[in-house]
Amino acid sequence: MLQVRNLTRRFGDKTAVDDVTFDIPSGRMTGFVGANGAGKTTTMRMIMGVLTATSGDVLLDGSPVTAAQRAQFGYMPEERGLYPKQPIIDQLVYLGQLHRMSQSSARREALALLDRFNLADRSKDKLESLSLGNQQRVQIAASLLHRPTALILDEPFSGLDPLAVDSMVELLRERTAAGVPVLFSSHQLDLVDRLCDNLVVLQNGRLMAAGTGDDLRATAPRRHRITVSPDAGWLREETGLTVIDVAGPSALVEFDDDVHAQRTLAAALSRGTVQEFAPIRPSLSDIYREVTA
Repeated sequence: MLQVRNLTRRFGDKTAVDDVTFDIPSGRMTGFVGANGAGKTTTMRMIMGVLTATSGDVLLDGSPVTAAQRAQFGYMPEERGLYPKQPIIDQLVYLGQLHRMSQSSARREALALLDRFNLADRSKDKLESLSLGNQQRVQIAASLLHRPTALILDEPFSGLDPLAVDSMVELLRERTAAGVPVLFSSHQLDLVDRLCDNLVVLQNGRLMAAGTGDDLRATAPRRHRITVSPDAGWLREETGLTVIDVAGPSALVEFDDDVHAQRTLAAALSRGTVQEFAPIRPSLSDIYREVTA
């Protein structure tokens, strides 16, 4: 498990990351979300040792992470860091050798990854000859090449078409199934909701929420969709709930507790037909919007 503990980074008078603490469990995908300027990239750079923290620690299984351990991590920066005029396979093999892979094993792994992204036939092309989406695929391959012990990915899905997203998701799931902790940032909340076991939310450099999806959903408001006959307007007069919206026979309400939910259900049944009385399971994107509102 990777553990971020009280990380802070200041640039002069500006605090970009302010006392942030969260876990990146092994074998799980952790989504890292926040608006532009929230501090996600700065946090990732501190995890990787690219930036020195003003204060705080990054731990691996409870001990401070070492330079040798970081060298085994896979890192994908938001800004592409490859060489545009160099053949793709040459630079991937070179990067693999920097991670102490043999030339033959680096070439074999690079070609296998390129094949997963349908780029094996372009392996000898210069990077700049590829579309931006395909350049992103190569950058992803570079981060996975040495079979890293942890993955820190900054906007890995940016610019990818749906098929490339599916290929990337499959690769990440293979890594998490092998016990690798994965942290990735994204502005695509639907992807975060579909893929992530854990969520970390930053706003203005501060931690707003962190935990498993179930833990975060448990703290969300108790909202229900109620559909009755003939009209749901009477719910506005009930106690122990807040009416979010009413449209004819249908209403969205937020209960104070389960007692008031059951009391309201009984009242609805006494008035006529209840066609729907269902709790709404918030998505992780709903939780993000709630905690950053």
